[in-house]
Amino acid sequence: MTFRLPRFFLGAGLLLSAGLLVCPAAQAQKYRTAVGLRLGKDNYGLTVQQKIFEKTTLEGLALVAPREVSGTVLAERHFGILGPSLNYYFGLGGHVGNNKDTGAFGGFDGLAGLEYKTAFFPFVLSFDVKPTVEINSADWARFPAAFSLRYVLIKEKKTGLFNGLFGGGKDKDKPQKEKKTDSAPRRGLFDF
Repeated sequence: MTFRLPRFFLGAGLLLSAGLLVCPAAQAQKYRTAVGLRLGKDNYGLTVQQKIFEKTTLEGLALVAPREVSGTVLAERHFGILGPSLNYYFGLGGHVGNNKDTGAFGGFDGLAGLEYKTAFFPFVLSFDVKPTVEINSADWARFPAAFSLRYVLIKEKKTGLFNGLFGGGKDKDKPQKEKKTDSAPRRGLFDF
């Protein structure tokens, strides 16, 4: 018995690898909010990712398949691999949806993936596997994989080593000098 990967997985893996090679391995911009497209073998849709803690994001997915629509919310924990540009992440969440044949369904989701934040462009590339346990569905479990491309809407404030190197932001941290006055300090009504 020979194990063969479907062409979709090979194509998505090659696309992610090419993206990693084309983009320079420099300090990438961090982000707070990113939106984009998610493309899987049997479904596609929109993805919105919002950073809520230092290494934690919430992701919302609106997906469309040939016979169904669904919405998913996932809490994800990110871990750096080679600096802040390349991360792997795990997540948990749930989904609800409607199938044209069987009606409403729901379930629980897991998530494991890789994410790359490009260095000079405001894009985030990711590839993940999202196994699900289904309730009230013809399938009791699914193991879809997908590729996502997100545009960074809100960047993280820069706090790196080179922040302010060319004069940006350093003056804000310095205390303001007090103005010199020629006259003696004013005395109040109750100062003796």
